[in-house]
Amino acid sequence: MTPEQMRDASLLELFSLEAEAQTQVLSAGLLALERNPTQSDQLEACMRAAHSLKGAARIVGIDAGVSVAHVMEDCLVEAQEGRLRLRPEHIDALLQGTDLLMRIATLGGAATEAAVQAFVVQMAVLLDPASALMATGPAIGDAPEPTQNPEPAPAAPQLVPPAPEPEALAQPEASAEPVALAPGKRSEGGERVLRVTAERLNSLLDLSSKSLVETQRLKPYLATLQRLKRMHGQSIRALDTLKAELDTGGQRPEVQEALAQAQRLLGETREMLQQQAADLDEFGWQASQRAQLLYDTALACRMRPFADVLNGQSRMVRDLGRSLGKQVRLEIEGEKTQVDRDVLEKLEAPLTHLLRNAVDHGIELPEQRLLAGKPAEGLIRLRASHQAGLLVLELSDDGGGVDLQRLRHSIVERQLSPADTVAQMSEAELLTFLFLPGFSLRDKVTEVSGRGVGLDAVQHSVRQLRGFIDLSQHSGQGSRFHLEVPLTLSVVRSLVVEVGGEAYAFPLAHIERTLDLPAEAIVQIEGRQHFWHEGRHIGLVAASQLLNRPPSQAAEQAIKVVVIRERDTLYGVAVERLIGERVLVVMPLDARLGKVQDISAGALLDDGSVVLIVDVEDLLRSVEKLLSTGRLERIERGQRAAREATRKRVLVVDDSLTVRELQRKLLTNRGYEVAVAVDGMDGWNALRSEDFDLLITDIDMPRMDGIELVTLLRRDSRLQSLPVMVVSYKDREEDRRRGLDAGADYYLAKASFHDDALLEAVVELIGGAQG
Repeated sequence: MTPEQMRDASLLELFSLEAEAQTQVLSAGLLALERNPTQSDQLEACMRAAHSLKGAARIVGIDAGVSVAHVMEDCLVEAQEGRLRLRPEHIDALLQGTDLLMRIATLGGAATEAAVQAFVVQMAVLLDPASALMATGPAIGDAPEPTQNPEPAPAAPQLVPPAPEPEALAQPEASAEPVALAPGKRSEGGERVLRVTAERLNSLLDLSSKSLVETQRLKPYLATLQRLKRMHGQSIRALDTLKAELDTGGQRPEVQEALAQAQRLLGETREMLQQQAADLDEFGWQASQRAQLLYDTALACRMRPFADVLNGQSRMVRDLGRSLGKQVRLEIEGEKTQVDRDVLEKLEAPLTHLLRNAVDHGIELPEQRLLAGKPAEGLIRLRASHQAGLLVLELSDDGGGVDLQRLRHSIVERQLSPADTVAQMSEAELLTFLFLPGFSLRDKVTEVSGRGVGLDAVQHSVRQLRGFIDLSQHSGQGSRFHLEVPLTLSVVRSLVVEVGGEAYAFPLAHIERTLDLPAEAIVQIEGRQHFWHEGRHIGLVAASQLLNRPPSQAAEQAIKVVVIRERDTLYGVAVERLIGERVLVVMPLDARLGKVQDISAGALLDDGSVVLIVDVEDLLRSVEKLLSTGRLERIERGQRAAREATRKRVLVVDDSLTVRELQRKLLTNRGYEVAVAVDGMDGWNALRSEDFDLLITDIDMPRMDGIELVTLLRRDSRLQSLPVMVVSYKDREEDRRRGLDAGADYYLAKASFHDDALLEAVVELIGGAQG
């Protein structure tokens, strides 16, 4: 390629990028002008966009672009100067020109001369029908400067663009195409944007997530060093005791010398050990912070504003409505909500389908709306927001809603349910039939999907995103779709549990709640195990059977149950232990394994161990299969021998010797095993090196206060679920709130402190001394 060719290729690429940006300005501005043709700011924005495209096309030598942009600019200038009032036919033509400009930019100027010439003539007819009869319009590339028409142009025949073809619901595959703009391009915030492939972004996220996990592996080493420091201190104290005994016994000088040398060596190693532990602690903290920042930055690179999936949707709604003889407007809220690129790609098809449904069967014809006391123009509102790690979408219309009587008739006619049963169904139960494959309320199949057609495919697409969709309606007032999907497919908030000695993760989006189920609460109904919860019977299954793991041999007084939900289906899954909530970096399984039953992906825990992420939808299918074959195993109801009782351990952290000893004695006398620490730093080291069932801490202490201690504890993945009680002299409400906000489970003031209050609080938090 010659330097001239390289230069031309670069210019064409830049023109394509500019055309993409400017046509978006034109589309948005023209839709706004259709509602209010005299908005000066929108007229100015559209005129400048057309003018910029005309100049850019002239620079790169694309005459077709010059001609199209020029006649669009003529029309907009006329409107700006008050000689022309934009009517729907003008907006139709200008939008058609916008599409033509994008086509020209995409094809590098290879658009057909006939299409461009036809558009130029079309615009001439709209601007000055009389003159247009005497000329066919300027030749391509020979566009004159803007004309000055003394009178507004008369009305011209309405131009109705063809309705867009229905969007397929096939999911796009991950692409290695660039996901950013060319070098030198600037984002909305003015930042420089570089071209990066999706594969490289995925690789960067994978490496950063692994580095984050690797830094967590330092924690066991730090804990071992802390334990070694304690053992070292015990050795020094033992040696001091031995020396005191030998001094009283009058041992030989060489024994005394050997003992003194041992004490010196231990003293030196203590200093070295303390320094190394402090250095490693600091290094581990810095490494984990940098790894977290690296991961957060890599993840942010994949995040895009929700507006990226909305390009052309407002235009599609408007054009489809006009093709059906309707006036429809799309309002969007939350365009800047950040979402993972992969999620956006997979949302485009189902959202397009729902919008087309809303226009076709949700919004009524203008005359019907006026008779119902509504504005002639129908409104579709799409709202995007973040909520608890999820992208929440609400798509509503102010149309006629769902005809429930017709829906009942269709259900009976298709023999999906008996008439007497359908008559007793609630509105929510009736609407679920719309999500069945092939279900429709239409008598005839049309080009545009009707309410219900394809909703099964929409639901399937949303489920593939680990989300759910719900439909509600108000007869005569409109319908509302509620969708919840993860913000990213790269990470998933999960509850990690233990089944058969191995870790499994249930995505939080599918968890209704967790509970401790007493053995006596399990009932047998029709050969299946159930329990009663919030007014309904819920089936109970063993996770060990579903996941092909050996059942637990340890008998518990209560069964740990995870209640999972898929739409209206609830099941209780019995597990051995609840490890806790984690944010997991999803690691896809090797494609050579195929689809692993009941498992969607894998991940690594903080200690580097592997956890499998449960495919809840697949798991529920496995439950139904076991139920249909009668092979569901019963869960033992506490008949095994109880495990050996162990004493519960409590760590008391207080810089007051009196308070510390008082609490220690009270708890020891009640049967608890108690360890003490003199300040927050000492307590933090103890927590990292030993296991405890409860932390009791003061607030005001040297080196590290109680608030800092509790904050550190809640950030640590191993310790974050440890119960914490704060005992402080401060009894003001703001002090109490400060302690609880930091993560304490209980706040007890020393001013009202007495034996029973402390012991009752401990029992409330962790139960009796025997575990």
